[in-house]
Amino acid sequence: MDLSRYTDGFFSIDGTHGFLPIRSPLAELPDRYKELQSILDDLPTQRVDGSNGLLSKEGLIEKRIEHLNDFSDLVANESDVFIIQALFRAYAFLSSAYTLAPAHFEYKRSGNYGKANSILPKQLAKPFCIIANSLNVYPWLDYHYAYSLGNYVKKDESLGLTWENLEMAVKFSGLPDERGFIMLHVDINEHSPELLSGVFSTLELLQNREDSSTFSDDDVYKNLDKCHRAMRKVNERRKVMWKASRWRHYNDFRVFIMGIKGNEEIFGDGVIYEGVDNHPRQYRGQTGAQDNLIPTMDIFSGVINHYPNNELTHYLIDLRSYRPVCVQRFFEDLRFDVTNLHPDGLIGTLREHNFNRSLVSLLGILEEIYLFRNGHWQFVQKYIMSNTKYAKATGGTPIISWIPNQIKAVISAMDSCIQSISPTYEQTKILLFKTELQVKKELLNDQLSALQMPDYQAEDVFILNKTYKLEDET
Repeated sequence: MDLSRYTDGFFSIDGTHGFLPIRSPLAELPDRYKELQSILDDLPTQRVDGSNGLLSKEGLIEKRIEHLNDFSDLVANESDVFIIQALFRAYAFLSSAYTLAPAHFEYKRSGNYGKANSILPKQLAKPFCIIANSLNVYPWLDYHYAYSLGNYVKKDESLGLTWENLEMAVKFSGLPDERGFIMLHVDINEHSPELLSGVFSTLELLQNREDSSTFSDDDVYKNLDKCHRAMRKVNERRKVMWKASRWRHYNDFRVFIMGIKGNEEIFGDGVIYEGVDNHPRQYRGQTGAQDNLIPTMDIFSGVINHYPNNELTHYLIDLRSYRPVCVQRFFEDLRFDVTNLHPDGLIGTLREHNFNRSLVSLLGILEEIYLFRNGHWQFVQKYIMSNTKYAKATGGTPIISWIPNQIKAVISAMDSCIQSISPTYEQTKILLFKTELQVKKELLNDQLSALQMPDYQAEDVFILNKTYKLEDET
């Protein structure tokens, strides 16, 4: 893999930086944008000093944006990618706040998301499109450059990236639950360098497969084990979400990360970017599904070969285009390299060499992918389904069927991996995997059956996790 293809100056996808920026993002905009920075500081429902901000009262954000200068000429001359990223973050937040404020206040009144503003004023739309073009991304709130990975500020520079040590540079609610929710995503990516290091070293080893004397089952296992250990750490930190961000408070900020595409109930035909063109635009919203950890492991482990051929998988692939170009290139090359090893990917390669120990390690990786996805599915049951009957996720995908679609793919890959292991190898351990896999299948089937009922209760679906001893909450 040519690592030079995987950097844009802000991100560098490698074993040193993982999926995180090469250094901490700017906490504030340069002084020449102090008017813009002032609005960002005043934006949250609760500002840093505890006073009410622009999103605390209906109509305030619209009035403030009405008098904002158009910085199009200034942003067009920026060349520092860290300033460009900070500007993208700024305009992404303000655009989402401006368009979705009416939907937020209607939710506070009635419990239902209201209609968004359908015209983005030219003083936001024009510079936002210019700066988005500089990064070669869509002009809408995203996960990488705006809401999450490019939005953290360390409290103590000498400490790491645990969510407790992070603040948000820009925020919507300004409340602790929003900080915990999105900064935990940065937290789990602290383990992405170790994960990628294992991926790269495993591929490098296996690409010499023509001469099998250059590596052994133990050699491959050691590299896969690095991936396995990193994924365990990722899951350990992910489960902290239950503490970092209380599920009852998710709707304090959720509506502001909604996308246009797939959320017609909120946005209708789309949003017109005034001063840019007259055609309503549609973009998917900010979502944790835009994170790179699980997609990377899906490609590397071969889960992607088990994706169902349906509209839900189409949504998943569509989200790939909402990532930085350097990440898209990495995914494309990773897919090529793994497929080039064997048509069945990594499972086929290990089976071909009869590397049973490595297959068991891969099975452990698949288990961690399952636990991540099933944990995410439990977040959906509690944070979303228990809070609202609105049927769409922030990315515009259907709530009830979206993650189960991917869980089915993981379970199928686990089945394939188990079948590839020699029947005489560690039979007790493999039998346990088979038994536990059957429990996973039964849990998902029972949950999906419950969700077919028109008057289903989210709590009943959630309790099934405990019934099957697969509950995520600690």
